[in-house]
Amino acid sequence: MNRWLFDLGNTRLKCAPLREDGSVGEVLALPHRIEDAAAAMDAALPRRFDVAYLASVASPELTTTVLDALTRRCSLISRARTQPRFGSMTIAYAQPEKLGVDRFLALVALHARGGPALSCGIGTALTIDLLAGDGHHLGGRIAPSPALMREALHARAAQLPVEGGQYREFAADTEDALASGCDGAAVALIGRSLAEAARLLGEPPPLHLHGGGGERLLAALPEARWSPGLVLEGLARWALESSAC
Repeated sequence: MNRWLFDLGNTRLKCAPLREDGSVGEVLALPHRIEDAAAAMDAALPRRFDVAYLASVASPELTTTVLDALTRRCSLISRARTQPRFGSMTIAYAQPEKLGVDRFLALVALHARGGPALSCGIGTALTIDLLAGDGHHLGGRIAPSPALMREALHARAAQLPVEGGQYREFAADTEDALASGCDGAAVALIGRSLAEAARLLGEPPPLHLHGGGGERLLAALPEARWSPGLVLEGLARWALESSAC
């Protein structure tokens, strides 16, 4: 059976084949503006496959565009939703639908790897979630990502550039100061979360960074592990469980 995984975020569409052994194949990252999402999918994906598994946190309009493109090439589409429990993992939210499915699937993947973990996704938003070793989600945080901070500053003060600059502890020009301030805010929040996680669990959990903006912060977080395919990995687990039901 030819099956594909789709992670539709606010910044990009990531997709990969689901291999027969349950692992994730080569990941493709596609542009996903409403006006060009379908064309990008047509150029990159097989003309036909059997099943599509979709996780989306994008707008309803963009999600519909992607669903329409998938409908033209496969006979079954299964859309992942956040669940209060997945196997032995339980989430902290009393209203599961309020926890983004990308955060849920990242937790699914980390629980499958075993042990406690601190998940940090950096896309449009910066999300942090703490998972105990027994599978209990202990809650999390949401903040603007460094990229969104830059965009917000530029929107209110056009003279402040939306890109550029290097992280420095004390910057000597505007571009570096913006990069240092916005990246530094993210690093500080992650560091505070990691310290609090260590207090709650008795030891620091592994820190996993994922999302389009995560790699930029690795130099400032030497303890972090780069896990860019975490959401697709969790979606693969969800897909296999769904198929078994």
